[in-house]
Amino acid sequence: MATKLKVLRAEHNLTQEDLAEILGTNQKVISTWESGKSVPRPAMMQKIEDYFHVPKEEIFFIAFNYLN
Repeated sequence: MATKLKVLRAEHNLTQEDLAEILGTNQKVISTWESGKSVPRPAMMQKIEDYFHVPKEEIFFIAFNYLN
């Protein structure tokens, strides 16, 4: 999950701060997601899916496998 989110962010030329502003959160939260220290809540996963137009299951595959 962490790597895929970071790759998507880089592909869109966004900093962690940029993505945080888009999603209505802060840079530290983005950093914890990208480092794998935490995962976004389902509502935030949906926002990320909507922004990047990539299925959340693809972005958060590891998190979904862990939860199942």
